[in-house]
Amino acid sequence: MAQQQGQPMKKIGLKEAIKQWEEKTGKKAGEVPIVKLNGWLPPIEKMDGSTSLLIKCEHLALSTNMIERLSNLNSLKNLKILSVGRNYLKSLVGVEVCADTLEEIWASYNQIEKPSKGVLACKKLRVLYVANNWVREWGEVSQLNALPKLEELVLIGNPLEERFIGAGNQMSDWQREVGKRIAGLKKIDGNNLLRTDDE
Repeated sequence: MAQQQGQPMKKIGLKEAIKQWEEKTGKKAGEVPIVKLNGWLPPIEKMDGSTSLLIKCEHLALSTNMIERLSNLNSLKNLKILSVGRNYLKSLVGVEVCADTLEEIWASYNQIEKPSKGVLACKKLRVLYVANNWVREWGEVSQLNALPKLEELVLIGNPLEERFIGAGNQMSDWQREVGKRIAGLKKIDGNNLLRTDDE
């Protein structure tokens, strides 16, 4: 049934989405390594305790929903990739409970100003996508240097990058500037980072 104009959009919790996913795929969510709930209709609003069902999940995809907060991730003991792009997240606080396993966070197109919060506990993190968020300060980029394995960062489309390029700098200057702040970085915004001998 089509949604009538002026009515608020119906939203659901993760529990209901998992149930629908199981019915749709014929699989048990607790038995598979990848659970994709991207662009779910009606959209997922809350991450409830049903994450405890995802005992074998290594890649949880929740992009293009209406999630405002990361919660109840502590039961995901095998999680390596968390995909939460295009939601309403203001922070990545909540991922620290997966610090022992988490290797990649895809969180572009949110409202995150301080990506280091929560993330700095994730010492195995190799990939962080936070393009088109609200990152404004170089200090936030510098803090990511505390992640010993971080090698790929996507940061384009944030106020920090827009201000830097708007001041007349080239994209190569931007990439060099980010590279100066994160020692192990190999890729920035999808491009290989070219370092000079003195960097």
